[in-house]
This record gives sequence, C-alpha cells and structure tokens, in this order.
Amino acid sequence: MHDAQVQSSFDQAMRKAALLYNPDSGGRCVRRQAELESVLALLRGANVEAHLVLTDSRAHAEEKARQAVLAGCDTVFACGGDGTIHNVIQVLANTRAALAILPMGTANALAHDLGLPMNIAAAGRAALHAVPRRVAVGRIQYLDLEGKPGTRFFTVAAGAGVDAHLFYKLRTGTKRRLGMAAYYAKAWQLWFTHPMTRFQVEFAETGSGPPRRADVTELMAVRIRNFGGVLQELAPGASLERNDLRLVLCCTASRLAYFLYVTRGLLRRSWKVPGIDLAYSGRVSCQYLPASASSRGAPPTQPKVYVEADGELVGTLPAEITVAPDALTLLAPSLDFAPVGI
Repeated sequence: MHDAQVQSSFDQAMRKAALLYNPDSGGRCVRRQAELESVLALLRGANVEAHLVLTDSRAHAEEKARQAVLAGCDTVFACGGDGTIHNVIQVLANTRAALAILPMGTANALAHDLGLPMNIAAAGRAALHAVPRRVAVGRIQYLDLEGKPGTRFFTVAAGAGVDAHLFYKLRTGTKRRLGMAAYYAKAWQLWFTHPMTRFQVEFAETGSGPPRRADVTELMAVRIRNFGGVLQELAPGASLERNDLRLVLCCTASRLAYFLYVTRGLLRRSWKVPGIDLAYSGRVSCQYLPASASSRGAPPTQPKVYVEADGELVGTLPAEITVAPDALTLLAPSLDFAPVGI
C-alpha cells in the first residue's frame, strides 16, 4: 500500500488513540515496553495523537478505557491478552470508538482469529492499514461470586461447567505466573478429578421454532473460529461474521468423550463424538438442576457451577448468554465481511 493510501485509511479510522497496557500480560516487561514505544512512534509518525496508559487491574483497565473515550479517543488499543481485551470491550461495546489489538498475552485467541501478526510492531502497522468493521459481541448475565447479578460482554467465548471450573482453580495467579503451562497442567488434572456436575440448558436453534432442553456437564458459547495454538478450531462453524453463538453442548460425563473432542480439534478432524452436540443459537439459559428430595428431610446440597467469559472467571449459575448485534468496532486486517445468522 502506498503512503497516500495508508494516510487515507488512517484518516478514516484513527486520529487519537490510547494504548492500554497490562504489564502482567505475557511477561518480558522491559522488552514489551520497548516494543510499545516503537508502536507509539509509528502512530505518531502517521499523525495519530497516541499515548501509553498503564493498567494494573480489571477495574483500572475499564476506568482508563472510559477516560480515553471521554477524552475523544476514536481508537483504544488493548495491549495484552484476551483478558485485557475483555476488560476494554466492557467500555467500547455500543460506542463508536474502535478496538485495536497488540497481542501480548498468554493465548491471544481473538488476535489469532482476526489474522493479526503476533509481532507487536507489525500488529501496530496492521491497525493503521485496517478497515473498521462492526461485529456482534456476546453478552452473559450471571451471579458474581458474592451472589450479586452481573453482566459482561465477550468476544471469544463464554462457558459454564468444566472449563469455568478450570479458571476458578487458576484464579489465584497461577495463570499469570505459568502461562499456557498452567492451563494444560490444570486441565489434565481436572480431566481425572472433576465431578462432572450436571446442569440444565435451554435454547432455540437459529432459524427454528421450539426451545430445546438438555442436561449437560459443560456448555460453551463460542464467537470465534480460530483459537490459535495447538487447538485452533474448538467449535466448528463459529464466526465473528455471524450474529449468533456456536454452542458446544457436552451432554455426557464421559472423560473419554471430552478427550476425543479435544483430540478431534488437535487433528483438525470432523468426527462426531457421542454425547457432544453443536448448535447455533442467539440465546441460551443455564440453570441448576431442580433439587431432588434428600433422605430424612435434610436440605439438598448442590456443587457450584462456575461461569467464565473470555477466559476470565465471572461467577456462577444461573446464567443467560445472548448476543448484542452491531456492538463493537474492530480494527483488523481487511476481510469480506457480511454478518449472517439471526
């Protein structure tokens, strides 16, 4: 692309930008700081008024993103992983400010799906070349860990059951210290030890009539096709181009079925795994199973079922997962993009 074309693209998409950086994302803080300074120089060289803003918590990232939008930033860079992006979109959803990404986290699933370079400077250049596009985002309502109602937007996936229990186990900082090694080690442990607690989901498939119900041990509502890394395609058919969710429904407590489903993704196969179904839907509700009468009149006990969004533990059931259409502007490599679905 010629310089004049770059300038024209930037004039339409970016004039003032804030780079929100979480120093805990991905490690190598000194090197990351230097990379960010190079991106700042790149943006300023393209006449973008750009500033680096450090964040140190979920609430702090959201506060700084809100301040950036109020200060007139048309673009907010999430400089970190999917958790940093998750925090930023809570503010950018349903505004005209655009999200740009400098992938500096553990998994960088959304960046992989968007086809962004994993090199920070190259990702900065990609943002200058990008054509803004509006996409739908997921929205999940739940009870937080104190039992209060909460709502979060998400771009990658939301889940209840086994995967959320993994993030519950990693909530004390293991994820930050050990990165993907923590995910794999804890996932392997859970595969052997998790009690596979069942809960109830209800949904209507996109374009069809009556609602369906199922008792499941795991529910994932996925928005992206490519997670990157070794797994990549977790929910075949999921896409940001759609205005609905790709549901993965684990109606089984079989550890072998879970193993086969993950292996299917690793090998890029399309096997049908008994007990694991896929569906499209714009809304799914998740509830605890009705309590059964216990012996001798003792009150029934029920293990908590946890809920996550974009790899962040958010709370417990009951939960409802929906889609907010036309809610977020993304800066990413150009694609032929036309939303489909509901």
